[in-house]
Amino acid sequence: MKPALTKGFFALLAEAEKVVESLTVEQVQQARKNSDALLVDLRDIREVQREGKIPGAFHMPRGMMEFWIDPESPYFKGIFAEHSRWIFYCNKGWRSALTTHTAMRMGVTEIAHLEGGFSAWTEAGGEIESVSKR
Repeated sequence: MKPALTKGFFALLAEAEKVVESLTVEQVQQARKNSDALLVDLRDIREVQREGKIPGAFHMPRGMMEFWIDPESPYFKGIFAEHSRWIFYCNKGWRSALTTHTAMRMGVTEIAHLEGGFSAWTEAGGEIESVSKR
């Protein structure tokens, strides 16, 4: 039997996009130069290894976000305490918008996501760092 969804991912995405801060490629490039922003790549590790990442970005699987950003979690990653602002990105901006919305509901205020994601970054000619397989 098919699950009876009352709200699909497009509806969730529309809700998130109403409240999250979306940054253009140019704004993210400026943030990398002029702020204490941590760029966080939410894509699957296979995407990162295949396509590369924005130089200096920290990779975090989307499924670990709630655990890695919470200082009370046994899985907390200290890098999140070292930066005053976080900018999430994924491939198209969908996962990052949803993830940013979740982080906001957890109380994070200095947060945004890259509109259009890594695809927008590469289309704009943004610098890419290769990531080797481990």
